[in-house]
Amino acid sequence: MWLALVPASIIFIFNIVPKLINPTIIEQIKSNGQLIVLTRNSPTTYYEESDGPAGIEYEMAKMFANELDVDLVLVVPASFNDLLNQIRNNSAHIAAAGLTVTNDRKKFLFFGPAYQEITEQLVYNSANKRPKDISDLDGGTLEVVANSSHEETLRSLKHDYPHLTWKSNHELESEDLLQMVSDDIIEYTIADSNTLSLNQRFLINLRTAFDISEPLQLAWALPKSDDKSLLLEVQKFFRKITENGELARIIERNYGHVEKFDYVGTKIYRRHIQTRLPSYRVFFEEAANMYDLDWRLIAAMGYQESHWDPDAISPTGVRGIMMLTLKTANDLNIKNRTNPEQSINGGAQYFRQTKDRINETIPEPDRTLLAMAAYNVGYGHVQDARELTRKLDKDPDRWADVKEVLPLLAKRKWYKQTRYGYARGWEPVDYVENIRSYYDILKWVDESNITATPVPDEFLKIPNSL
Repeated sequence: MWLALVPASIIFIFNIVPKLINPTIIEQIKSNGQLIVLTRNSPTTYYEESDGPAGIEYEMAKMFANELDVDLVLVVPASFNDLLNQIRNNSAHIAAAGLTVTNDRKKFLFFGPAYQEITEQLVYNSANKRPKDISDLDGGTLEVVANSSHEETLRSLKHDYPHLTWKSNHELESEDLLQMVSDDIIEYTIADSNTLSLNQRFLINLRTAFDISEPLQLAWALPKSDDKSLLLEVQKFFRKITENGELARIIERNYGHVEKFDYVGTKIYRRHIQTRLPSYRVFFEEAANMYDLDWRLIAAMGYQESHWDPDAISPTGVRGIMMLTLKTANDLNIKNRTNPEQSINGGAQYFRQTKDRINETIPEPDRTLLAMAAYNVGYGHVQDARELTRKLDKDPDRWADVKEVLPLLAKRKWYKQTRYGYARGWEPVDYVENIRSYYDILKWVDESNITATPVPDEFLKIPNSL
């Protein structure tokens, strides 16, 4: 009877007291308004672009913070070993750092759903003899990141190869060791396949000898705890972005253009950066500044168009470094298409006009990628492809979806549904993907100190408004 006489307000207070004393992790995050995430400074995780933060781990962490309606706080530890120690010691909520799920790590960490699959690969310099298997490494200098999954794999291999030795580096990241192999300072290292794919375009003498692991999964790591509230939210988040296709789009934005890597073409491009680009760089810089563009992007487009040959001409009559049609040149008041300065200025102006026609609400980098496709195949055809993308229940504002649909413009079943009709839709796809790689390489060359720069020990607060 006593309980029946207790006012409802008091019963309510009794019910919430335990929560006030012991709030869950997710309640603490929402109360403090911050999600603290450990990451690494690398092309496969998080890095700073000229227009802000980028990288697959950053994109996913930022999206998750937005889901929770809190600020994202990125922490970049001084070393990989520090990162593991900090997440293990509960110094952050999540480690989003391209971490491989391993049995040893599962002893002291929770892992969220896998978002990517990789293999671990032995890497060597193409100037040296390719090792056929682990036994060929006897006496060679093999160096790996300390306490990495690569070292865990080597420890397991040592049972079958007792003479296997390696050096554990406590200071450098995987990208730094790849640079050392490229510079012939060390003979071998081990890298995840995604890391090697991104870096091979810059360090073109790196080669894969063989895989040293079966396919492995990458996932976010959380401190092990009886409180699984954050883990459940992470699982819910990855289910959502997997089902709505956003995860696939993020992976495409970061890796889609890497699949077209070509050793010979990249080697020639690197040589042309040294021999041809210096004559025209000032024109690219001036034109980009005039039209509020990145000069390296315009230069990459120019290379795709003509390999920076001012006298280039196609069978259809387009000419010059930016391969302008006669009509476009006339519209832009370009008097001489083979004049490098005029051609580059005209190309930058035309690209600016094309991009301005693309809806400003489309997020970057998708808006720029769609503009590049329109520069190549025409604005009308890109709009046709976007409309078809919408009809196919895909996102017309995402390059990852539109590039799958563009080739359909060459098929009667599809182009007869469009306003502008037939187009060789595969060409703008190749065009954009090539430029993306040319741009990445040129940016890397322009900022050539990035691979040698040690990872800083810093805290970076990134507000939701970015």
